This record gives sequence, C-alpha cells and structure tokens, in this order.
Amino acid sequence: MTELAFLNRTLDQELAAIARGASLECLVCGEFLLRRPAGHACLECGTLVWDGLEVPESEL
Repeated sequence: MTELAFLNRTLDQELAAIARGASLECLVCGEFLLRRPAGHACLECGTLVWDGLEVPESEL
C-alpha cells in the first residue's frame, strides 16, 4: 500500500514559492494570483504579495 506524505508548509516556504513563481495560489482565498511587475496580486480578495517595503496602490 502506498504511504501518504503530508505536505505542510510554513508561511516562509509558501512566500518563497510565490516569489520563485513555483506557486500561483493566493494564501488567503486559494484563487490564482496575477503576476505584476514587482509582485503578485489576487483579483478575488485583493491580497498583495509585493517585493520591498512600499506597497503601491492597488488597481484591482
């Protein structure tokens, strides 16, 4: 019988996966993220995952 492997990731691992482009799933609602020039944005819930300290105005 095949064993199940649990896939529990920390927030740091999830954010690193989004930054690498390995994951495009919103951490809040689970919808797809829209790739923007300096980060990612969720069209469904408005979450922004941005590089740097300044967060721009959202145009969603």
